[in-house]
Amino acid sequence: MKCQRCPKQATLHITEVLGDEGFDEAHLCEECAKKYLYEPPTPPKKPAKGGDAVIEGGEPDVIGEKACEACGLKFVEFRNHGRLGCPHDYDSFKDDLIPLLESVHGETKHCGKTPRKPASAPGSQLELAQLKKKLQQFVTDEKYEDAARIRDRIKQLESD
Repeated sequence: MKCQRCPKQATLHITEVLGDEGFDEAHLCEECAKKYLYEPPTPPKKPAKGGDAVIEGGEPDVIGEKACEACGLKFVEFRNHGRLGCPHDYDSFKDDLIPLLESVHGETKHCGKTPRKPASAPGSQLELAQLKKKLQQFVTDEKYEDAARIRDRIKQLESD
């Protein structure tokens, strides 16, 4: 996770309890954390008439009021619960999610591992199930030569 004040790696995670108003989290590197801890505290943000937080300058916090048109989830609800409501939320909150993803993961694109073996096609799974039924039927009917051919085909499909 990146520091909220500079591009370094965050090593300290500070949570301040604000009473009934909730809590405030800070993810900082060691240098920024020293500055943060030894700065004089700023007065807490006071809620406006509608209960929205006030940003310096007196404007209501419009980020918390953004809502998805499809499911109605507000960004502030996402921040509280950590879960999006539908696929449309990614587009609705794109401007706010990109910095969040960068601070948490360091990237906005997935950089993880890829599967070693590609997933088999759904058609081959269906064929495999049908062949297993045929194999069982041939064994029941004591048609062992046909069962051996089917067994070999099943092994071939499973190895691919």
